[in-house]
Amino acid sequence: MIEQVCFDEVLIESAREVFETMVFMDIAEDAASDNDKIEGWALLGTITFSGELEGCFAICCSTPCAQAIAMNMLGIDSADQVSEEEVCDAIGEIANMVMGSIKARLIEKIGNLNVSIPSVISGRELRNNLGEGSVEISRQVTIEDEYLTKLTLLYREKTK
Repeated sequence: MIEQVCFDEVLIESAREVFETMVFMDIAEDAASDNDKIEGWALLGTITFSGELEGCFAICCSTPCAQAIAMNMLGIDSADQVSEEEVCDAIGEIANMVMGSIKARLIEKIGNLNVSIPSVISGRELRNNLGEGSVEISRQVTIEDEYLTKLTLLYREKTK
């Protein structure tokens, strides 16, 4: 059995570190209900991991939020200058960087995690599910006091 780790703190600290240092955007935990939905068309960036724990990290945000993230990452001033492909790449890279930060914070407690490449999908009312026996840590954050975003860490202990 894996020693208890506070995944809530790890999730928020990792996301905050990446957004502040790599995207130059502030995030704050949102006091709204975790059941609030991301309105309109959204993007879901996920990256899976395996080891003593298996699961995935996901970030779900609206298209305008994803565009703002891509613009900050690329140093672009206008949403018209960023392509759909660049927006998807930015959300995939955010998932990759946050998962890397999560991995670095957990490695001493749970051992090494093997991480996949990120994937990004778009649609409405996007959800991520790892199935029976999984634990979901989900936190809503607000990026730059404007964009509601959902961060999720789904995991379960690996069955032998």
